[in-house]
Amino acid sequence: MIIPFSPPYINKAVIHEVNSALESGWITTGPKVKLLEELVCKYTLASNTLCVNSATSGLILALKWFGVKPGDEVIIPAYTYAATALAVIHAGATPVMVDVEDDFNISVAQIEKAITNKTKAIIPVDIAGWPCDYDAIYDLITKKKTLFNPTHQNQTKLGRILIIADSAHSIGATYKNKFLGSVTDITVFSFHAVKNVTTAEGGAVCINLPEPFSNQEEYNYLRCFSLNGQTKDAFTKSKAGSWRYDIIYPGLKINMPDILAAIGVAQMPEYFEKTLDSRKEIYKYYQTFFSDKAWAILPPYKSEERLSSCHLYALRIKDISEATRDTIINKISKNGVAVNVHFQPLPLLTLFKDMGYNIDYFPKAYNNYKCEISLPIYPQLTKEQLKYIVETVEGAVESTL
Repeated sequence: MIIPFSPPYINKAVIHEVNSALESGWITTGPKVKLLEELVCKYTLASNTLCVNSATSGLILALKWFGVKPGDEVIIPAYTYAATALAVIHAGATPVMVDVEDDFNISVAQIEKAITNKTKAIIPVDIAGWPCDYDAIYDLITKKKTLFNPTHQNQTKLGRILIIADSAHSIGATYKNKFLGSVTDITVFSFHAVKNVTTAEGGAVCINLPEPFSNQEEYNYLRCFSLNGQTKDAFTKSKAGSWRYDIIYPGLKINMPDILAAIGVAQMPEYFEKTLDSRKEIYKYYQTFFSDKAWAILPPYKSEERLSSCHLYALRIKDISEATRDTIINKISKNGVAVNVHFQPLPLLTLFKDMGYNIDYFPKAYNNYKCEISLPIYPQLTKEQLKYIVETVEGAVESTL
């Protein structure tokens, strides 16, 4: 049996919606992007949403909007995908990495140690779809408010450190009965091909800034900024007599095209009404199977305050080395089951090692990584395939230990 790790969920509704975009004669940013933005707001209760070409671009955009620049610091977890750090670098600032907790997510205690008068933003990451402890993070930045040193009008207006949730994994997750997207100042989702909702490539920036900000006005600004700072998008310019435009910001070219938004338009309602539940059922199937295995460390799924989006099933094997984990993965792969590892902590990667980051300062990140194996989880999986996956994993682990 051959089981891929994370194929995209493409059904007739997706094909119909994409064909509709093609047949409309308009394939770049236009009405389907606007509809996808409205759907994200509808299902997450975000105040405003801007769709862009990737979550990475969304993070860069948010940082630039806040005036983050060279000399500033942005706190991120050491356990995340490289895009979290690269966004900070592309904004010109310094990523300040901190360690994580046993649930994979950023440590609030370590954030507190890392905050300085150069700190402008914190980017918590909802690893595998498990929400970070956002109330604890907000309590902390309130406590540290006197350290904040604003150097931009939006920083002065906010009066504290900005919280940008890297929720690339967590659309559909909830924190204290609120969907992520409406919990932090800014939330960035990913719609990459392997995500719970996809547009092949893409992302969304959800805006929920407190007063005195107008979220609609900030959406208008970000939308313009995402189109090279141009006052009209191509769809508006294409209308008779509407050719004239202006460039008012040194913007980026990171807009999402309609042909990609069409995939998300088809997927979004079905995800919140059906396929998210399918993911939860698969997650619970894994939890039940591995719960009586003495060697298994189960990933978090649900607590009184948090509910995962079940993007990844991040299984850990107790007390094993990185080499042993890799041996287990090889055995699983030889039996046709594609698994993965999420993630290599950033200090293990050449770019960040060369910048001086040292994995020895992030022991929990490394301990989580060295024994982690991500199992397939997507709505197309059958009961027969799930049975084969868990038995294959069980056999690979128990023949190795």
